[in-house]
This record gives sequence, structure tokens and C-alpha cells, in this order.
Amino acid sequence: MFLEPYVKGRRSGWIEVICGCMFSGKTEELIRRLKRAKIAGMKVEVFKPKVDTRYDETAIVSHDTSSVLAQPLERASKMLQISADTVVVGIDEAQFFDAELPEICAQLALRGVRVIAAGLDMDYRGIPFGPMPQLLATAEYVTKVHAICVHCGNLATHSYRLADGESVLLLGEKEHYEPRCRSCYQMGNILRLK
Repeated sequence: MFLEPYVKGRRSGWIEVICGCMFSGKTEELIRRLKRAKIAGMKVEVFKPKVDTRYDETAIVSHDTSSVLAQPLERASKMLQISADTVVVGIDEAQFFDAELPEICAQLALRGVRVIAAGLDMDYRGIPFGPMPQLLATAEYVTKVHAICVHCGNLATHSYRLADGESVLLLGEKEHYEPRCRSCYQMGNILRLK
């Protein structure tokens, strides 16, 4: 466990999680919050998993091409090496980090840091993704964003995989995934099994 002892009078931080399916605006909302913190003069550090190279190797980029520079990391524990004057930490694609991420976020929050993490809450199978369940359970604030189902126009909550394959890790965009509501997601899975 990475938690430091409580020190009376130290400013308390917190954890915010932005979650949802693909194409729901998670990264866009993360970037918006980080830019507002920078405008307020706060020292911000941003991290992303090294495996995520879809748009850029050293930036987080939303589907609408907004971007913020980020440090790519292989392990969440490297986040503990932030500058002493950092008050906001942004984390994109949190589902791809290792199981230590929730504890690392808790440690940062105990240091007085506002931690903002964005990630998929479920993988393409509809199963909670990586460290996200524990992160969601321990966060002070959770924002679930939704896409629009490409089949019926309802709110989309699932990332439906169009490409074949069993690997949970398949980086891609609209050529591999589409947002679907619960019903259209289920219908696609039923049709795929036939």
C-alpha cells in the first residue's frame, strides 16, 4: 500500500472519474477540466498509458482533435513522481493502467492533489474494464457521459466492437467500434452468434 500517514492541516485532494462508452466525450471533458485548471493558474500534470498511441504519443487527443500534452507511462506508480507544486493530475484512458492505479490516485489525493481520471467503464464485452471499478468506487465525484446510439438514436452506454478478435485490447476508432444503447448492443451480439 502506498498511502502516507495523515498529517493534520494538510489540504485534502479528491478523485474525479469521467467514464462512459467510446465516443461519449470522456477525453473532451477531461481536457476541458484541465484547461480550466490551467487558466486558474494551477500546476497541472497529465498522464496517459504508453500503449495508447492512436492520435499522438505524447498528448491526449479527443475525437474533435482538442489536445493536451501528456506523459506516457507504463506503470501508474510513476505518477507519484509529480512535482511538489502540482495540484491537479489528469489521467486519460485509465482503463489501460495497471491494478495499482486506484491506490496511486488515493495517494495523490491524500497529498492534496485533485485527480481527474477518464476511461471506459466497460470493455466491448460489457464487463467492467481494468482498474475502473475500484477507481469508480473510491472516487468522490463520478461523471458518466453518453454517446448516441448509431442505430436508434437513444443514449449509448456500450462500446460495440465491429472487428473480430478476442483480445480486450484493440486500439481503434470508428473502423473497429461504434456506440450503442443497451438494446442495440444486445441485438448485435445475438446476430453475431447466429
